Amino acid sequence: MSEKTTAAAMPPPADKPVVELIGVHKWFGAFHVLRDVNLTVRRGERIVIAGPSGGGKSTLIRCINAIERHQQGRIVVNGVELTSDLKRIDEVRREVGMVFQQFNLFPHLTVLENCTLAPIWVRKLPKAQAEELAMQYLKRVHIPEQAKKYPGQLSGGQQQRVAIARALCMNPKVMLFDEPTSALDPEMVKEVLDTMVELALDGTTMIVVSHEMGFARQVANRVVLMDEGQIVEANAPEEFFNHPQHERTKLFLSQILR
Repeated sequence: MSEKTTAAAMPPPADKPVVELIGVHKWFGAFHVLRDVNLTVRRGERIVIAGPSGGGKSTLIRCINAIERHQQGRIVVNGVELTSDLKRIDEVRREVGMVFQQFNLFPHLTVLENCTLAPIWVRKLPKAQAEELAMQYLKRVHIPEQAKKYPGQLSGGQQQRVAIARALCMNPKVMLFDEPTSALDPEMVKEVLDTMVELALDGTTMIVVSHEMGFARQVANRVVLMDEGQIVEANAPEEFFNHPQHERTKLFLSQILR
């Protein structure tokens, strides 16, 4: 990542919300994993969610596209509220790109086939158009030459960039990243973060669960600390890192930045 690229250089967010979470609660059995979570994400905004393990970060973004189901409160994505209605769930999922920790690529399909599967089957694009779109996004993440290879022939960093291209092929309104670098070797982390910085420069709406605090400082409009299922603090990077308000934020930063 270029140190000269900062959040101030990124496109400003628009006023229209893309994601709204209002009083969201989630339980796993008796475990109250999300507790009255409220968060609004505007178009073009870049949110980094950090915090201790088990604090509810990944569960929160998995609820946004109904991989996990919230039990109380409201989640609205691009004006569509998530309910138990399967049509609404499908409508929301078409608008949300998801990049997982473990890539989740189909090993028996080539890179190109991984990227064209959803556009062909979900968006009903003709194969030729889907392949053209896939190559466009593979070029955007700097790996078009890998199109005919299988995931097992790629490095971890390359596989994660394929996963990003695959998500972008659905032209999502918001991109969700669930600790996208945590399964990578250290030397591969930078190539994935550089790709994510480029997306931010393009004005992509992003919600990122990550412990990469350098990325948060550089790219985020807001950094959110989650702990014990609650949003403890949410602020602009300069305030979050230099003037944390909550004792739990101070403790977290003292541990992760030392």
